Amino acid sequence: MARFADWFGKNADAVIALVLAIVVAVLGLGVNLPNETEITNSGILAVIGLLATSVLRDRGRRIPVEAEVRDTLRASSATLGELDAKLTRIEGFEGVLADTKRALDETTVVRVISGAQVAQVLAEARRDTDRWFFKGGTGTYIRARTLPECVAAARRERRTLLFRLEILDPTNVEVCEAYARHRRSVSDGPDATGEPWTLQRTRKEAYATILAACWHKQRFAMLDIDIGLAQTMTTLRYDLASSRVVVTRDDPRGEALVVDSAKFYYSWVSAELQTSLDQARRVPVEQARLAPLDDEPTVEEARKLFEVIGIDLAQGYTDRDVIEIIRKALRAKDPYE
Repeated sequence: MARFADWFGKNADAVIALVLAIVVAVLGLGVNLPNETEITNSGILAVIGLLATSVLRDRGRRIPVEAEVRDTLRASSATLGELDAKLTRIEGFEGVLADTKRALDETTVVRVISGAQVAQVLAEARRDTDRWFFKGGTGTYIRARTLPECVAAARRERRTLLFRLEILDPTNVEVCEAYARHRRSVSDGPDATGEPWTLQRTRKEAYATILAACWHKQRFAMLDIDIGLAQTMTTLRYDLASSRVVVTRDDPRGEALVVDSAKFYYSWVSAELQTSLDQARRVPVEQARLAPLDDEPTVEEARKLFEVIGIDLAQGYTDRDVIEIIRKALRAKDPYE
């Protein structure tokens, strides 16, 4: 009963309108009642009044609902604005995390190795490499290991080999003397090759690297080699292969840095080495074909070679000095042994 009373209270106007509509319909069927016209008119007016009341009530109900909806929308808009700001902050935080992760990844790839591991790491770098960029002093290790072994692998696999070397200019006495003085300051005794560093040794080592490069070029046509002669010395040596770059110092027993080719620092070093080489005095290695070298070059052949490529031998060099340059070029001692 309570549910019916509640229902009737909410729908009274509709019930009354329905009853009046039935009464009017009955009158329209011809049922004779007293004052029929007045009753009909009154019923119609009552229905219209109820309809008007219903409309007003619905509008009254709709106004607070619309206000509530507007308030809800405003609150939702504010909430969405706060959410958007939070999402922006989250995206910024994620960017910081990504950059931090990348930085950590990069630093973990820069490996520090001991001097005892350098020879092994360089040997691994020589395997299957199609290029080698070097910047350093006189290139003793290049002659002893890197160049002959890389050429042998490329010849065996019938592929091209790219070599870029930047060494000291042997005709620049000042820079060669500065390099020899630096090496003596590190160790005043003989190095692993059994020789102390002097001006004459520095110049002969650089001459020998040039001779070795031309000798290998004449025997392997797919060797693309370029040599630049630096007018300033560096205390570091860079060896860049296709898989990694190894940065060492003059002391073979010292520590070294290794960076894999997938890391950004590798491309930085590659660009730096190329830029530095472009500024060095270039050796026209392609002219070496005008001075053929035997498997065991003679003194005359060596002198002719340096003449055609425009690199003057030091004044006063005897045949014995030239023979020593030839020996260093083709039978260099490994400084890591």
